[in-house]
Amino acid sequence: MMYFSFFIVTLTTFLCMEIVTWLTHKFVMHGFLWYLHEDHHQPKYQTFFEKNDWFFVIFAIPSILLFFFGIHPTLNYLFFIGLGILLYGMAYFFIHEIIIHQRIKLFTRTKIKYFVGLRKAHKIHHKHLGKEEGECFGMLYVPKKYFKI
Repeated sequence: MMYFSFFIVTLTTFLCMEIVTWLTHKFVMHGFLWYLHEDHHQPKYQTFFEKNDWFFVIFAIPSILLFFFGIHPTLNYLFFIGLGILLYGMAYFFIHEIIIHQRIKLFTRTKIKYFVGLRKAHKIHHKHLGKEEGECFGMLYVPKKYFKI
């Protein structure tokens, strides 16, 4: 029974991270930390590494701390919250860096409907080069309208 509750905590954390991502993207990345995110919206400045990549480090810190405090003195729920954050970060990397921006050239010609919808929604997000007037701030949840051909 305890293992099932650890699974539920991990899954719930993973799902809640989409809300955290949306809020952080809209109010932090497109807000007071725009200077780190700005190069991600400027095609002429895009290189393999961007200032925007610092957000991976920023999001990793809570996960690392939760892992640490989740095993000391014994294994507890904090570990599984950290695991949910880590798994979301891995999914985010796969979706954002490989599927959407193709910084690693895999799935370049995918016809998987979900991946096509993700790419469309993110393209709409990037049509705005400034920090205002953005849309589609989440990552894994995409409104239905982006799946229509």
